[in-house]
Amino acid sequence: MKKILLLGSGELGKEFVISAQRKGQYIIACDSYVGAPAMQVADEYEVLDMLNGEELERVVKKHQPDIIVPEIEAIRTERLYDFEKGGIQVVPSARAVNFTMNRKAIRDLAAKELRLKTARYFYATSFDELRTAADKIGFPCVVKPLMSSSGKGQSLVKSADELQHAWEYGCSGSRGDIRELIIEEFIRFDSEITLLTVTQKNGPTLFCPPIGHVQKGGDYRESFQPAHIDPAHLLEAQDMADKVTRSLTGEGLWGVEFFLSHENGVYFSELSPRPHDTGMVTLAGTQNLNEFELHLRAILGWPIPCIKQEKIGVSAVILSTISSQEAPQYKGMEEVTKEEDTYLRIFGKPFTRVNRRMGVVLCYAPLNTEMNGLRDKAKRIAAKIEVY
Repeated sequence: MKKILLLGSGELGKEFVISAQRKGQYIIACDSYVGAPAMQVADEYEVLDMLNGEELERVVKKHQPDIIVPEIEAIRTERLYDFEKGGIQVVPSARAVNFTMNRKAIRDLAAKELRLKTARYFYATSFDELRTAADKIGFPCVVKPLMSSSGKGQSLVKSADELQHAWEYGCSGSRGDIRELIIEEFIRFDSEITLLTVTQKNGPTLFCPPIGHVQKGGDYRESFQPAHIDPAHLLEAQDMADKVTRSLTGEGLWGVEFFLSHENGVYFSELSPRPHDTGMVTLAGTQNLNEFELHLRAILGWPIPCIKQEKIGVSAVILSTISSQEAPQYKGMEEVTKEEDTYLRIFGKPFTRVNRRMGVVLCYAPLNTEMNGLRDKAKRIAAKIEVY
């Protein structure tokens, strides 16, 4: 048995804890508030500001974990180097977490060091710098905080008149104490995919079947697996994912995102060193091993014989339309039970805000089934569930 310290306790962390406990592991779940989803299923929990290095060190010393698994961006990541040097396994590695938790580091690594194809980009630490960068890139362009998650602070800027709002929104959506934005070329892509990539200590790098997804406001709304992709483009994406994960080092599951263009091929977009929200579709049994099981096996150094697509599947998120500190209630959940081949996952978040993800509907079907009809089914069911 390993003692695992989970830094961040959202819905992805909750599913990871469930997978880990089914394999006899001991989990301490950490977050900034009491009652976070992963805390509800963990062995112990801690409430702390993970951007406070002293608080983070206190919790590590208290619990003496064998493994530290980051699940969010808002962590004093440089402290992870010290923990790693002290003999604690950091997932995937301290280097990986430090690079990927900051868009500046990972984009420079991908574009300048590894020479992966990315959108043109600049950085801005002031509104004047943002305006200058926009003049160079042109409109439309995309503005994002260097550190954020779930699309917070991200905006598509269509004209110079929208830059002031983009600056203010980007700064307000930034996690941590970094006040810097990235402004990038808007790629006119045909689709987006997440390529779940598994790096192993004693085995080859493995790839899950590609996952297509739809975003709104920079946040995922639905995902589907497998995504249709030209075989040559898939090989190109796999090669990029292999290069960047090998450079970052470590073992675990990574969510590597790409833009696909029929004209220009594959563009590297972003990278998460942990299970990905779009990968929740694997909870529908689309693969022989879901993304959380894969992450756990890679972390523990257990063999992964293969990854096989067994069904097609889709996910559609359940959003809150209200903001409340009261525990949410749900209507319409019985609609899910009327449907064949459908699952419901309520995340258990103890409070709501507008457009917060509160759950997900998962639908699956045999491999030869038409995908669009299944996507429509999941969205139809998710729309019937009301958060109040």
